[in-house]
Amino acid sequence: MKFRFKVFKSLKLRLYIVIIIFGMLPVSAYAVISARLYLSSAISQRISELQSHANIISNLVVNSNFFASDDVTELNTELSQVADVYKGRILVIEQGLRIARDTYGLEDGKTIISKEIIETFAGENSKYINTDDAYVEITVPIRNNETQEIIGAIFMSFSIENIMNLYSSRLKEIITFVIIFGVLIIVASIFVVNKLVAPVKALSGRIKEAAENGETDMLMDFKGYSELEDVAIAYNNMVDTFRDVEASRMEFVSNVSHELRTPITSMKVLAESLISQEEVPVELYKEFMEDINSELERINNIINDLLTLVKTDRSVSTSIITTVNINELIEGLLKTLRPIAAQRNIELVFESFRQVNAEVDATKLGMAFNNLIENAIKYNYDDGWVRVSLNADHRYFYLKVSDSGVGIPEEVQGRIYERFYRVDQARSRDAGGTGLGLAITRNIILLHRGAIKVYSKEGQGTVFTVRIPLNFQA
Repeated sequence: MKFRFKVFKSLKLRLYIVIIIFGMLPVSAYAVISARLYLSSAISQRISELQSHANIISNLVVNSNFFASDDVTELNTELSQVADVYKGRILVIEQGLRIARDTYGLEDGKTIISKEIIETFAGENSKYINTDDAYVEITVPIRNNETQEIIGAIFMSFSIENIMNLYSSRLKEIITFVIIFGVLIIVASIFVVNKLVAPVKALSGRIKEAAENGETDMLMDFKGYSELEDVAIAYNNMVDTFRDVEASRMEFVSNVSHELRTPITSMKVLAESLISQEEVPVELYKEFMEDINSELERINNIINDLLTLVKTDRSVSTSIITTVNINELIEGLLKTLRPIAAQRNIELVFESFRQVNAEVDATKLGMAFNNLIENAIKYNYDDGWVRVSLNADHRYFYLKVSDSGVGIPEEVQGRIYERFYRVDQARSRDAGGTGLGLAITRNIILLHRGAIKVYSKEGQGTVFTVRIPLNFQA
């Protein structure tokens, strides 16, 4: 069953069908239409000829006063010739529906009652075509040239068997031609489709070969159809992305291992020191245990930040979106951070230009803003300053966090959002950072369909700007 469905999904099969249909249909339609036009034209021409002869006979009937005298040689000759040439029968009918002349000689003197004849005496011509039995019938009124009074009617019934035979013969020729043309179309379609599909199969084969050989990072240089070249370019872009993801994953694993190995090694050394010494003084024992506890706290912070990073990497469905007063949210964060700033005499200022209400996840966004403000305090000089400003327009609200701190070198500003990246490794560890804060902040802002930018000069402070939509966009 799967194989059957796969066959119907085949590009080759669909191309075969398209080429055959669009190759055969026009030719077949043209052939049938031309044959029907030939039949219609031949019958129309025959009827036109018969009507011309009927008009001649009508004039002879009137001019020879045929209904007054049956002995009219010229008229009889014309009737006989027309009937013989066209292999048919002619009736000359006078008033009262009496048959005055029958070229078959079977109905002379008899009365004919026919709807067509009655309509003809009312002034209407009629014709009837029967292609099944191969004959046509026409009726023509006989008019007095002077009074235009209808004095009789001519009824003609003629065979069109020769026309139908020619039509059948032509139809057979057309069918033969269509069959031959169809075979040629099929052969041509096989050749054309194979040529068209060959580059697709080649590209597919190269991708499959690369996958089977485990060379999924192999770039592809493909020349062919522009569409397939686009596929090859997209494949190469995908490979580049996989490389970047794999490199990022390896770097992440390496960073996590390094970050966890350092405190674990430190605790191991402290523990071994305690074990190797006999009768360790209580003061030293307490000092070592405090150091071990500090390293455990550091590990705990790293694990918590990693879990937070994972949560912010997930979909929007994990967010709890409510309408939040951003002014109050920031004021609450500053209230918590002011004691930390006060320890180093760092001035913490909040500038609010208007009241801002937005649809956000208050917990996650609070964490992001807290990271920015706390970093501005941590990486600042004593007696420095941190300014937080909030503004909004009809679509977005804007947060700016600026400080008088150590700044960020321009050449590394593009890496500050990488996980575990630290501008100054020693200073960051002394400040208690895990290197995940800005990565978490950026993820949360992107989760809110926002944007974050940094402007900084080493030794001259840093400015972070954040833009977030007022209405949450899922």
